[in-house]
This record gives sequence, C-alpha cells and structure tokens, in this order.
Amino acid sequence: TIRPVRRSYYDPSSAPGKGVVWEWENDSGSWTPYDMDVGITIQRAYEKQHPWVDLSAIGFCYVIDFATMGQINRQTQRKRRVRRRLDMVYPLVSGTLPKSQSWPASPGVAAAPPVPACACPQCLLVMSVKATVSVAGPSTATLQPRKGPPVPPAVPKAPVPAPGAKAPDSMATARGSLKPLAAQGGRRQAASTPALSSASSAASPPGMGSGKASRPGLGTLNRNHLQRLAIAQSRVLIASGVPTVPVKNLTGSSPVNPALAGITGILMSAAGLPVCLTRPPKLVLHPPPVSKSEIQSIPGISHTCRKTTKKQAKKGKTPEEVLKKYLQKVRQPVDEDCTICMERLSAPSGYKGPQPAVKPDLVGKLVKCGHIFHLHCLVAMYNNGNKDGSLQCPTCKTIYGVKTGTQPPGKMEYHVIPHALPGHSDCKTIRIIYNIPPGVQGPEHPNPGKSFTARGFPRHCYLPDSEKGRKVLKLLLVAWDRRLIFAIGTSSTTGESDTVIWNEIHHKTEFGSNLTGHGYPDINYLDNVLAELAAQGITEESLAQEKD
Repeated sequence: TIRPVRRSYYDPSSAPGKGVVWEWENDSGSWTPYDMDVGITIQRAYEKQHPWVDLSAIGFCYVIDFATMGQINRQTQRKRRVRRRLDMVYPLVSGTLPKSQSWPASPGVAAAPPVPACACPQCLLVMSVKATVSVAGPSTATLQPRKGPPVPPAVPKAPVPAPGAKAPDSMATARGSLKPLAAQGGRRQAASTPALSSASSAASPPGMGSGKASRPGLGTLNRNHLQRLAIAQSRVLIASGVPTVPVKNLTGSSPVNPALAGITGILMSAAGLPVCLTRPPKLVLHPPPVSKSEIQSIPGISHTCRKTTKKQAKKGKTPEEVLKKYLQKVRQPVDEDCTICMERLSAPSGYKGPQPAVKPDLVGKLVKCGHIFHLHCLVAMYNNGNKDGSLQCPTCKTIYGVKTGTQPPGKMEYHVIPHALPGHSDCKTIRIIYNIPPGVQGPEHPNPGKSFTARGFPRHCYLPDSEKGRKVLKLLLVAWDRRLIFAIGTSSTTGESDTVIWNEIHHKTEFGSNLTGHGYPDINYLDNVLAELAAQGITEESLAQEKD
C-alpha cells in the first residue's frame, strides 16, 4: 500500500510551538508522549482552563481530568497518570541565534559572517547572502530619496565579470539589514521574504559638503526605486558567481510586489533553492451552480434521499446473553494479562466500576479472533457501549454482530451533477448532502437530556460517479442507516463540546481543489474510505444483509 506523507508546521501558539509535551504513564512506570495532534487538543483545553477534555472526538475513548492529572478509559474506567512538561520548541533548533546585524559592514571594517543558527534553508539563505555581499566589497552606490536628484538608470547590458571577480565601482548594491529568522518561525513557509531596509545617500557635487544619508523604508519607495534595488542586488550576486533562478509573475499580476518577488527569488537562489513565485491557488469548495433539470438520480440506487430516526436498542436480552453468542469459556486461563483491566487472567478481574452479575474470575475467548478476557470486563465494556447487540474486540477490533452508532436523526440526499472532479475527468460527480438539525441528547449520548449543536449543516460531500464511487456510496448508505457517519462529541477544530462531529469515516468536502486535504485529486481516497468502512464492519457482505 502506497500512501502520501507530509511534514507538518505548527503554530507558535500551539503545544509544540511552545515546547509543551503531554505524556501518559505506561505499565512499566515510564512516560510515553501523546501524538502531536492529541497533545495539541489537550493543551488547548488546558489553556482554556477546562476541568477536563474528552478525546473521543479525535478517535480515543479517554477523558483527561486536569484536576487529578489523570487519563480515564471511558470503557473500562481505568485511570493512568498524565503529566505536562516543557521541552524544546518544535521544530528543534540547535545552537543559539545570533543578534541582528546590519550588512554589509561599514567601510574599513572586516565583517565576518555569523555562524548559522541552524541548518534550515532560511538561515542558510541569510548567511549565504551576507557572505556574498561581504565578498563583493564595500564600494556601494546608494538610492536617492524621492526629492533628491534622480538616480541614473542602470545599464541593462553591462558586462558581467567572471565568477569570483570583484564588482566594479559602477555596480550598484543595496545597503540594508536582514534579520535572522526566529527559532520558532524560522522553518515556517510564511517567512519566505526577508525584511529589507534601504539606505539613501547622494554623491556630493563639487563645492558642497556631504549630507547625511536618509533611510526611507520600503513603504516610502516607489516602484522604480524598488526595481532598481532588485537590479542592484542581482548585479552584486551575479558578479560573485551566484546562479540566479527565473521568477514568474513579475508583471504585476502577483499579489506580491514584483520587485520584492524578484529580490526574494534572487536571495533564495543564492542559497541554491529553486524558486517559482506564483499566485496562490484558490479554495474551491462547491461546484458551479446546477439547475434542478441537470440533477440526475444515481444508476443502480433507488431514491435520492434517506432519513434516519432514533433506533432503539434491542430489548429482551441481557449483556450476558448477548456475549454468550460470541464467547467460549476457558477453564484453565493462560498466564497472560487481560488487556481490558490489565490484571492476570488467572486472577480475578480488576474492574472497579459497577459490578456486573458475573463472577470476576471467569474467563472467555472470542470465537473469531481468539483473544481472551475476563467475562466480568467484557460485560462492563458492553454496558458502557451502545448496547446494540454487537461487540468489538478491544485488541484487534474484530466486530461481532452488527455494529451501530449514536448518530442523531437527520437526512442524507444524493444525486449526480454534470461536473467532473479533479483527477476524475472521465465521469460526472456524485454529490451527497447531509443535514442534521440540533436537538437533545438521548440516553446513548455523552450527556443525556442536554441539548447539542449541529454546526456547518448542510454539509456537501463529493464522490466520482464511477463504478468504485457508486460502490462507496452504497456502503455509505449502510453506514448512514446504522448511524455510524456522525456522532455527538467535542469538535477537534473548534473545541466545542456537545456538537455533531464526523465519526472516523472521512469525506471529501472540497470540490475543485485539495488545499485542506479534504478534496481532489486524491488517488488513494476511495481505497482509504473503503478500508475505514470495513473497520466499522461495513463491507459488500453488508449490502446483502441489508437486502435480507
């Protein structure tokens, strides 16, 4: 299986940006750090002074209690200690950052380039350009203030000295200051354009004293001055043998000022970095407008809408009767741990919650996967779940029976629109529209009787109208009927609790781009979502079961 990988950048205000690491205590007494996204979620709740945070919204059945600094398993009620410690900020930076210095050095003063703070491209870029300007020599021709005499235009066909040769006096350079990037922001993509300031000094005519150089900022320079600044900088770099890379969008169509774009390209090329500044792509969430006459039903699927209501759990069977179908009794337990209570199977169950009507020393084996647990622990786990007559092995996630969820009532619409998705130009598009209204939580939800919100509805999702896309849709309809697509929990994006959230089955909500990671093209999406549906017990066999 081939999957794409990526390197993440984190905001300086987040947990990794501040060097905050959240860890949990494992069975050996050592500390294990949470995944980065989990740590960010915990830190966000901690900074907002929430008494606790529920991690079920990001796929973990744990609650972090900040009062006791403990992690509680919602199914088994087992508690572990957690801690918060400070580490180096992410990404890690070795060494110390030098103080900001002006460059090049004043005439007559030898300026040695400072040692790079780290090996990141931006720091190497800064130090490389400083060294280049120092080699070019102190002789500089400077820009004039706006009200001063005009600057002679640069000759575009000036001879270029051989690489390594000293720049002649007629060459123009820009005298400025360039601050090294901060440790926390040095690797961020947004910090690609260094801050520049230019100096202005006119050569004094005969018989007149030299005036002090004025220093207008970039905001006070007009377009011609900025372009001359770029040309001057490029001549010094080219004269020192630095290769340059063409930069696109210098005709004014870019949101970046053309002169600044040119300077950035030259500075980045000095460090050997390829550069191509273009207009940033636009987020395309929705397709072009579609009339009702253009909307078509999906071949092989009857109707274009499906509603769900609250399904009651099956009554008349006790948890013990349900589990009896999936278990075999074990008379002589092996000398292993029960992965639910973490006590030895040869010893009584360590579950400390409400006591089920089962002896704590009985042991059973699940018939499909063969994993062994205390019956006491399995009954407690079932009682803490949806109580729908199904069971999921806590070790390997094998599902016994038909798994259902706690999705609140709503409506799912689906139809074909006459537009193609990026990467699927050979077919039309299936549009799915989910609509769930706010309401009151039922007994199967985290806070029964409390109201819940439903943000962002109706939610539009997209599939290619291909054979595999229609297969995914049919399985999504089964997941909808089993109430597995949404749940009620805490939003991982807003931190809001008691709201409708996605439930581990990813959807594509971006129609014409993939800037958020929830759009097209994505060649692996259909295979990935089929795997996620299978993890919920929804396969092609489920389609036959639904027909029966």
